[in-house]
Amino acid sequence: MNKEHAYINMGQVSPHNIAFYTQYGYLIANNLLTADEIGTLKKETAAIFKGDRGQIEGLLQVADNEPDEEVLKRYVAIHFPHKISKIIHDSLFQPKVMGILQATVSVNIKCMQSMLFVKSPGKAGQSWHQDEYYIPTRDKSLVGVWIAIDDANVDNGCLWIIPGRPGYIMKRVANDNKTYADVDTVDVSAAGEPIPVEVKSGSVVFFNGYTLHSSQSNRTSDCFRTALVNHYMSAESMLPWDQDGKLQPSEDCRDIVLIAGEDPYAYKGITDVNKPYLRPEILKIKTEV
Repeated sequence: MNKEHAYINMGQVSPHNIAFYTQYGYLIANNLLTADEIGTLKKETAAIFKGDRGQIEGLLQVADNEPDEEVLKRYVAIHFPHKISKIIHDSLFQPKVMGILQATVSVNIKCMQSMLFVKSPGKAGQSWHQDEYYIPTRDKSLVGVWIAIDDANVDNGCLWIIPGRPGYIMKRVANDNKTYADVDTVDVSAAGEPIPVEVKSGSVVFFNGYTLHSSQSNRTSDCFRTALVNHYMSAESMLPWDQDGKLQPSEDCRDIVLIAGEDPYAYKGITDVNKPYLRPEILKIKTEV
């Protein structure tokens, strides 16, 4: 494995990048977003969790002049913030991100989910998983786009990846590791060598839906690890996704945003069934463990 081929230079995807992604399932674009773009996302994060973009069940009242940091410490993440925030919605179309997706996935791209993480000091991480377990696509094209709003490192709970794209969804087992918030995980003891993905604010990590990844707890006393994570796929593929049992099963969830190119299923129309919600501290999602 030539690790240098994991890095996208100046937002321009090379043949080596494509070959690396095909085999190892991830790419890193350092400093892809500007400081101004990140600053806007950081301010919008505080506005969302303070309730300035609309009330979400579970949001707590904010005291007068309460610092943003104190507000954010109460939460882990919000799912579907693009439903209430124009800034987050517009960020789905970030041109440099779209260029990379079109070069590696398809010229036709759609998005089905956004997640805004605010991992404050002491918060647990997320156990080993494959995103396709939760968001199944017909053509295995799912890709997570992990945007670092804060610097992410081992101490504050950065992303960890096991390079590769397993050809199947691996079994979930019970989790007893307190660094993870989940009740279940994947036994990765024979899956390969995990690597930490330490990146600076403004960098973006792309990883395939079958690639194993996790994050550990934030062990710092004063550093947040805020990240915007959007999920995309080829628009040519249907999406048999019930949002972890929250939606009626269907062959093709149409609560999507067309990002680039054409939608072959445009004749089906668009629905609005997913609603923003706060991520719980302890995760028990789609599991029988």
